[in-house]
Amino acid sequence: HSSISVRTSPLLVQSFAFAANTAFTRLFRYSRTTVKMTASSSVPTPPIIRRDEDRFVWIGKVADDDEDPNKNNNVLRQAEDSKEPLLDPPVALLDPYGWIRDASRTKEEVLNHLHGENAFTEQITSSSAFLQEEIYQDFLRMLQETDYTTPAVKGNFIYYKRTFQGKSYSVHCRAPVLTTTPDDGEDFYALAQQWDKSADTPILPGEHILLDENQLAEGKSHCDVGTIQISPSGNLMAYTLDEIGGEKYKLFVQNLETKEQLQIDVVDIDSSISWGADDTSLYYLRFDDTHRPFQVYKHILNLKEEDQLLYQEDDELFWVGLHKSQDEKFLFIDSSSKETSEVHFVDLSTAQEANAKVSCISKRRNKVLYSVEHYNGSFLIATNFGGTKNMRFMVAPTVDEHSENSWVDVLLPTGEVLFSGGLEDTKCLEEIHVFESHTVLSGREHGMPSLWVLQLDANTSVQSFTKLEFEEDAHDVSLGSNYEYAVDSILIHYDSLITPTQSIRIPFANPKETRVVKEKNVPGYDKSLYACERFTVSSRDGTGTKIPVSMVYRKEVIANKYNWKEEGNNEEAVKVHLYGYGSYGMCCEADFRPTRFALIDRGIVYAIAHVRGGGEMGRQWYEEPNGGKYLCKKNTFRDFVDVARFLVEKKLTDPTKLSCEGRSAGGLLIGAVINEAPELFKVAILGVPFV
Repeated sequence: HSSISVRTSPLLVQSFAFAANTAFTRLFRYSRTTVKMTASSSVPTPPIIRRDEDRFVWIGKVADDDEDPNKNNNVLRQAEDSKEPLLDPPVALLDPYGWIRDASRTKEEVLNHLHGENAFTEQITSSSAFLQEEIYQDFLRMLQETDYTTPAVKGNFIYYKRTFQGKSYSVHCRAPVLTTTPDDGEDFYALAQQWDKSADTPILPGEHILLDENQLAEGKSHCDVGTIQISPSGNLMAYTLDEIGGEKYKLFVQNLETKEQLQIDVVDIDSSISWGADDTSLYYLRFDDTHRPFQVYKHILNLKEEDQLLYQEDDELFWVGLHKSQDEKFLFIDSSSKETSEVHFVDLSTAQEANAKVSCISKRRNKVLYSVEHYNGSFLIATNFGGTKNMRFMVAPTVDEHSENSWVDVLLPTGEVLFSGGLEDTKCLEEIHVFESHTVLSGREHGMPSLWVLQLDANTSVQSFTKLEFEEDAHDVSLGSNYEYAVDSILIHYDSLITPTQSIRIPFANPKETRVVKEKNVPGYDKSLYACERFTVSSRDGTGTKIPVSMVYRKEVIANKYNWKEEGNNEEAVKVHLYGYGSYGMCCEADFRPTRFALIDRGIVYAIAHVRGGGEMGRQWYEEPNGGKYLCKKNTFRDFVDVARFLVEKKLTDPTKLSCEGRSAGGLLIGAVINEAPELFKVAILGVPFV
């Protein structure tokens, strides 16, 4: 939900140029100056990567003392709960393309191949060069480059980011908290709304630049600021920076009063960092040889001794993360695989001692996931303990290494379990956000992102429980930047397929008295021209599974077709672009994307198939036995095809006017789909396909 700088992928523009071809008659149409598609000519041949037929890797049990230099312990591993033994003796698996891997990005043969692929792409898309430029200008027209993110208070300052036209990176700013409220009732939100959209005008009085990423990027081929953390006093700023592109960061600390850069020699770390209880200590993560975060270190500023190793995760299936509790009393160390997790904590009230104690909340159990927040002397826990598909909302005492048997469900005043985690519960808990007087839960209900506000008493019994409601059927909602613990309201972000992002203030006392404090300005956009809807399509699997579909279009395109889902469309078929992802339990939300309107304004209906493998309908949408994971992965592909067939069978579109797209793991989806049902699609876009 941050402001967007202009770094549009040329491949995205080229892909949209294909999909936006108004005739949809041919995938390639070449000009006379390039290549003609006639009987005497053919599509140019793409560069072919070399295969090394002698290269292989070992799969199975490899002894540490094996004399074969090709054998090592970096072999493929089975699922952590697999009872099948490793292959013994190991088997050699051909790896003809393994030589392409080059972490240094300097191998000449690889670079030459990539340059050849780019040249090939330019050649076969050259006939659409005019349309590509037209679409790119459409992107720019709907983007207010000079903008700011919604301000948020932390301590004595208000923090936000700014973007500027023609600059690729953000500028991090802060301004002092207003000490008095003007007589006319203005606050800092109102003051920010009065900004004149000029790059030279501050957003708030007393604006001060903390970090200009554009200046950091000068003279560098790569610049990525991983995270910025302001110290508890507000006087120091710590940030991580990757100047190479290898996702290994260096730690920097700056005194915000003197602008002095402290001498910190911490390099090749993860982007995540956290301050301790005060300005003297920082916590960070180190990688192992496979680029897996596995160690937590504590760094004491102005101390020449070696940094203290607090925690190390030796199981290669588990990745380590860290975060601070909202009340800043605890540092949590999360160690998780895809199916199992374990959380440790450091009590920051004692962390300044020479040896900070790291305590385990509950030891890992196979296929038990849990995450933790702290509230008033108790741990609030989201977990699937007990084998539930979705997360339960539980509470436990803040003691070391207790058993899950001491965890109890949080109950409503009626005695009903608030979040049972069972399939019968339409609510799916994902995250817990704790504030002094209220707790905010984020998750999903009936497939849509949801937020609930509840009030707990000192014994963690629920006093009130309210779901935030919104008018549009297809939408996205999430918690915004809320740095403070003792607050009487929260900031959320809301958008939909046709509503640009809004930052909304929600008072705890009356969550219905909402206030929009900032709305993303989209130049030239008229919401009244568009419509969106959400419906379901029956899966072929015979289980009664309903696949959600979100759709956005110009009103005149489907003006007389509102009954097409039941009765079929008797008018001319329309062009439809169908998008999907369906992997890792990640959700493809019905959010606002200005770039989609390059297609929509050309009469194309944009549809999102929320196929299994994602998490839209809860973890059961992802997990076995009926989700889209492991041996159920075919459900992902079949769901997408079923949605496409529905659109064709109901005559909303036809295969000559239907295109499809997926990126990364969604590229895998599209690859499988066009092999299963090539007759359904005219155009297929596989963006950076994970195949």
